Amino acid sequence: MSSERKNNKPKRAVDHDLIRELARLLDEVGLTEIEFERDGQRVRVARHPAASIATVSAAARTTTPLDQGGHIEPGSPDPTKHPGLVSSPMVGTAYLCPEPGARPFVEVGSRIAVGDTLLIVEAMKTMNHIPSPHAGTVIQVLVEDGQPVEFGEPLMIIE
Repeated sequence: MSSERKNNKPKRAVDHDLIRELARLLDEVGLTEIEFERDGQRVRVARHPAASIATVSAAARTTTPLDQGGHIEPGSPDPTKHPGLVSSPMVGTAYLCPEPGARPFVEVGSRIAVGDTLLIVEAMKTMNHIPSPHAGTVIQVLVEDGQPVEFGEPLMIIE
């Protein structure tokens, strides 16, 4: 058998129904990208990156900060312009606690140091601990436990 034949893998047909199903799933759950692998065949479906950035920016501009009791403060300054803003480094699901029923990593009023875990963002079944970029006091938590988050979405503010 020649080496050319050994290296040539049989070409598989594209499963258009799978691609359509993944695209619908993106719409349903609000993701910008999804990847699926089965029997050695990998399919990745993604939206145009510029559209997702515009969506995040528009959502961030309309976000209203929460007061100390977790209530919306009308007319409050835009949290995305705050110098202590911590935004999501990835798309996933935000978890404020290390496990269900446990105390949150941080709460409004918590004093934290650089590197302290603020929350977890689960992406593709991987729990990613999000560290504090600077020391200070948590003044606002802008997401709820179990909430889906996009890349760049505001998570909390530290002063």
